[in-house]
Amino acid sequence: MNLVPHHEILTNRRDFLRRGGAGFGAMALASLMGDSPLMAALGDAGGSPANPMSDKVPHVAGRAKNVIFLFMEGGPSHLDICDPKPLLNKLAGQPLPESFGKVITAMGEANAPLLESKRTWKQHGESGLWFSDWIPNMAELADDWCVVRSCMSDGINHAGGVCQMNTGAIFGGRPSLGSWVSYGLGTENQNMPAFVVMKDSDTDVVNGVRNWSAGFMPAVYQGVLFDDGPQPIANLYTPKGIKEDRQQGKLAFLNSLNHQHAMSRKENSELDARIRSYELAFRMQAEAPGAVDLSQESEDTKKLYGMDTPETENFGRMCLHARRLVERGVRFVQLYHGAGSKWDAHDKIESNHTKYCGQMDKPVAGLIRDLKQRGLLDETLVIWGGEFGRTPMSEKGDGRDHNPTGFSMMMAGGGVKGGSVVGETDELGLHAIKDKVHVHDFHATIMNLLGVDHTRMIYHHKGRPERIDQNEGKFVKKVLG
Repeated sequence: MNLVPHHEILTNRRDFLRRGGAGFGAMALASLMGDSPLMAALGDAGGSPANPMSDKVPHVAGRAKNVIFLFMEGGPSHLDICDPKPLLNKLAGQPLPESFGKVITAMGEANAPLLESKRTWKQHGESGLWFSDWIPNMAELADDWCVVRSCMSDGINHAGGVCQMNTGAIFGGRPSLGSWVSYGLGTENQNMPAFVVMKDSDTDVVNGVRNWSAGFMPAVYQGVLFDDGPQPIANLYTPKGIKEDRQQGKLAFLNSLNHQHAMSRKENSELDARIRSYELAFRMQAEAPGAVDLSQESEDTKKLYGMDTPETENFGRMCLHARRLVERGVRFVQLYHGAGSKWDAHDKIESNHTKYCGQMDKPVAGLIRDLKQRGLLDETLVIWGGEFGRTPMSEKGDGRDHNPTGFSMMMAGGGVKGGSVVGETDELGLHAIKDKVHVHDFHATIMNLLGVDHTRMIYHHKGRPERIDQNEGKFVKKVLG
């Protein structure tokens, strides 16, 4: 076709139709490809303007498609769970050796005597991974776990530590990990949220909603908080006496008002997110009731998660909900156990960790087993850990302080090498000394397991190309199976 050059002035109807026809064709093509994963993959991420949550093609074929992050808020003790240190018991009651230099702790207990671990340790599985008797059920799955023993964080207190493990920074304002995953990959199920958050009580997590905020990204990528009780989604069901056509009419009228209001406020992403949340809420009424209806599960399955015992019933229900959500295409599910920093054992660590390990050990193991027997573990990355670990020095005689300089995180499924250990801490478990994995590296590794190159997943904010790892992380390939 002999197209008219853009710099020439149109002088007749034939030239106008010739150029206009080409433009109309491009518009039709754009419409047809609007929600195509291929079209979404052509950009940095973010999806088509019509649907930012459209399912997107990752950079490479990642093993993981979904993430379940089991967040033990308050800082579980790696020294008493998954990183045994025989020398710690040998030197118990003595001060930290001078060779460790000056140590800064959150509560100023750097010079306190070393505290022994009273746990019984055993090797498990064909891999021979060491776990303590605090997590007997998780230990039975040793050959599924990859234990990263050399994690490091910059947050010495809970506010900074929780914030960094969730967003990559010790200060609020950046998008959460779940938001980055939603931005980079969208969601397979348009009738459910891409990013769901649940916590085990009404107590607020440190920093509150900032942990699942979209930060400087459009608000549509933020997490959706479900309740922890038997009815996770409030106001899910249509009130009695309200027919579907009436509800659709009300929603259409509300949407028209919202869109009119938003037309002159295009930079306000919260308005767009609110409009989309109403639309999603309406679509969820068709699918979400089935997703959260645990009456469809067998008694054997509920027992697998510990729902038959008061101690484990609550977190077991949350873990079962997580499985049902990911199998329906929810991209990122984050469960907070011990909301309100209940794992924070500055004193009485024996009673504290006995209680909280007892609440979550069987449900976590049940989740792994259930995903595995359903063929979902290979494509679901399960993460276990907190914002930091605990110190080898004692606090108040029978507790441990915060330790961001060397702690453990565990992963299973999603392409990781089960029955493996990455990195080491020193002989007392205070500092990471080999194959150090900063939180930035941990986040970069999660993205790469999902098939997303963290160096190419960019969001431009105020002229800056922003990344989940703040341009500092590296992919820890040793976790790969």
